[in-house]
Amino acid sequence: MQLWQTLSKKTLLDHGKYLVVEDHHIQLPNGRTIPDWPFIITPDYINVLAITTDQKALVFHQTKYATGETLAVVGGYLEPGEDPLAAAQRELLEETGYTAPTWINLGHYVLDANRGCGNGHLFLARSATFAQSPNADDLEEQQLLLLTLAELEAALLANQFKALSWTATIALALNRVKAG
Repeated sequence: MQLWQTLSKKTLLDHGKYLVVEDHHIQLPNGRTIPDWPFIITPDYINVLAITTDQKALVFHQTKYATGETLAVVGGYLEPGEDPLAAAQRELLEETGYTAPTWINLGHYVLDANRGCGNGHLFLARSATFAQSPNADDLEEQQLLLLTLAELEAALLANQFKALSWTATIALALNRVKAG
C-alpha cells in the first residue's frame, strides 16, 4: 500500500504546547489532492496501569473537565525529548508515590488515525511498591484507590473509566496479566 503524502501545511491555530491545528494539502495514492485536510497536534502522553505486589491495581477516582467524575489510570504528557518509559516511571512516582521493578510496554497508538491528536504510550507496571509521598501537580481532585483485579475488570465493564486511552490501557494490561 502507498502512503498519503503531505504536499504542504500551514498553521491555523497555535495555542502553545498543548494544541496546534494545521491545514494540510495532501495527495492520495491515486493522485487526487485534498487542499484543506485538518490535522491536530497535541503532546504525546503515557498511561500506566500499576499492579502492586499483592495484586491490587492503582487507579484514581477523580474529576476531569471533559468527563466529569471518572475512574482513571496514571497518566501524563511527555516532556520534550523524554523517553516514554522514563515519563511513565516519573508519572507513577509523582502521582502515586509508587515505583515498580517490572515494566511492560503495551504499545504506542495514535489517538485519531486521520487527524493525529497525539500519541499514547501505554504501560503495565508490575510488583509496584510504595516508595514516597506523591508529589503531583495535577489540577483535578483525586483519590488513589487500590482495586482487586476482579474489581478493576468490573469497573472497566461498567464503563467507569470515561476516557478511551484509560480503557485501552486497562484492557491490554488485564489481557497481559491473564496471559501470564
